[in-house]
Amino acid sequence: MISKGSASKRQVFLTFDDGPGKYTNKILDILGEEQVPAVFFWQSRLFHYKRPWQRLLKEGHKLGLHSHLHVNLEKMTFEEQCRQLLTNAEIHKTVTGTIPELFRPPYGRYNQDTLRIAAEMNLSTVLWNISSFDWINRETPENIVRNVRDNASPGAIILLHELPQTVEILEELIRTLKQEDYSFSNELV
Repeated sequence: MISKGSASKRQVFLTFDDGPGKYTNKILDILGEEQVPAVFFWQSRLFHYKRPWQRLLKEGHKLGLHSHLHVNLEKMTFEEQCRQLLTNAEIHKTVTGTIPELFRPPYGRYNQDTLRIAAEMNLSTVLWNISSFDWINRETPENIVRNVRDNASPGAIILLHELPQTVEILEELIRTLKQEDYSFSNELV
């Protein structure tokens, strides 16, 4: 399981959960302008051919699995968890032709069955060590930047979501981290 990247370089990892959605292209625009790679963990119930997965991969970002229905896997039986991950992987493969190497359990909730299934599917389970709390800070998006800046450290994996408030602060967040001499990577494995 990966909850922090390598601290040997002053780099951080931006990760975006719960897509794809209507903010994906705006996020990709900002990442492109700032030349920052990221990892996107997508639910397969939202993933189909019309989503910007080709653009995402072409621009150097990575896709990871995030279950089919965004459910708390920790509370599910082994068989139910298998179905969630296998469906996620099958839809991803149908659309893109490949199965990603990364997986993030929804809500960061998992149990030993989750880890076993992911390992059997050759998936690296990725968590985070900095939550941006972007889903909470709808009315005060500046708190997202402050929270990440105040907690950043080399190797930090930063949890973000494909939300309007995240789009609103993303450029400022990236520039703030760059001013703190951080670089960005999506090479978690």
